[in-house]
Amino acid sequence: MKATDALREAGEKIINEVRTELYLSLPFMGPAMDALPWIPDRTTLSLGTDAQFLRCNPRFLIDRYLEDPDSLPRVYMHVLLHCLFRHMYGMPEGGDVILWNLSCDIAVESVMDSIENAPAVTRVVPDARREVYDRLGSAMKTFTAERIYRYLTENRPQGGEEEKLCRLFLADDHSFWEEMRNKEKDGGSGEDREDRTSREFQNALREAWKARSERLQDELLSLGSERGAGVGDFVRVLAVQNRKRVSYRDFLRRYAVVREEARVDPDSFDYGFYNYGMELYGNLPLIEENEYRESRKVEELVIAIDTSASCQAELVEKFLSETAAVLESQETFFHRMDLRIIECDDQVRKDIKIRSPEDIKAFMDAFEVRGGYGTDFRPVFAYIDRLQSEGELKNLRGLLYYTDGFGIYPTHPTPYETVFVYRKDDAFEDRQAPAWAVRLYLTDSDGMEAQ
Repeated sequence: MKATDALREAGEKIINEVRTELYLSLPFMGPAMDALPWIPDRTTLSLGTDAQFLRCNPRFLIDRYLEDPDSLPRVYMHVLLHCLFRHMYGMPEGGDVILWNLSCDIAVESVMDSIENAPAVTRVVPDARREVYDRLGSAMKTFTAERIYRYLTENRPQGGEEEKLCRLFLADDHSFWEEMRNKEKDGGSGEDREDRTSREFQNALREAWKARSERLQDELLSLGSERGAGVGDFVRVLAVQNRKRVSYRDFLRRYAVVREEARVDPDSFDYGFYNYGMELYGNLPLIEENEYRESRKVEELVIAIDTSASCQAELVEKFLSETAAVLESQETFFHRMDLRIIECDDQVRKDIKIRSPEDIKAFMDAFEVRGGYGTDFRPVFAYIDRLQSEGELKNLRGLLYYTDGFGIYPTHPTPYETVFVYRKDDAFEDRQAPAWAVRLYLTDSDGMEAQ
């Protein structure tokens, strides 16, 4: 047997053993492992990934297995998390490669350090790492590579600290990422078919890992609080990575229904019959424009505004002004709408009925955040249940609840879609939000991120 064949066979056995150990500890990682088959690669001194293969130097696997076999499942998991978080695609244009790689390593290691009762990856967290996590935790709630990178660029490690951080969190070879970034770049009008095919392949790989990440997020959420308690920050980081950015206007359209409204429909006008009538009778068309047309717009919606002391008045008013700008558009709501704006804290304080864009303007002029109480989300849901039992809100499709998240959440799913809306750039608490609810994070521009 050739030496290379022997190395490959030994590497194969080690990888299979590592996969088995990881699967027994974290069975939900099975699909991700299946999506990343290993191949021997002697261009690296350790191991890494190009999002298609786990590329390992067999000699590295053998040496590490002999020295510290318990470390290999964590290294494997480290690489899988890079793929699920799509770190190889996320570096900002013209960014610092060293800081980006470090940010990605900190992000995935922090996730593994938060996982409990998984023998393959759970380890005692070194004090040096805890100090890093405490420092980052003062600036962010969730450790994603993007947020860590932003923090490190604004607070660049000085002296030998950067090198120490790299040694503390480094686990794999990121050199394959640079090759991927070069393949993904648009070659312009002069690119050949091979370059275009390579870029399309990279885009397909990225979308495939995004789909796997979203499926894994759904699976972890379905485990429930008891069975999923040991996964630590994994679900939260997945949720942040998988947010979808949409405009507020487009998001509201998910609550739209199809109705006929009095409006000329030029699309239904048949000029053939019109011309035939004019030719036959001189001045009598056989058909006229349809005075009704089908429209897809929002008909019923409830917006709850948390006016407790913890919600800043300027942020509440900003949310309302953004909402009003969308609702005033005739393209979003029917001429006759049923919109409820509920002001609340630990109970329902006001219920304002909005029937027209003019009502929205009047409400905005008179709105004032009073505060002074804590937050309990449940009374709003009880109030909506009562309205529906009394025959109101017959076609309610959604509730938008604007809050900073500090309060008591409901436990039972609602027949309509419940959306908790947070200001992304401010202090908020979304960890206790129920899994069946949608979470939105408003940005400074006309957009929000859905989760």
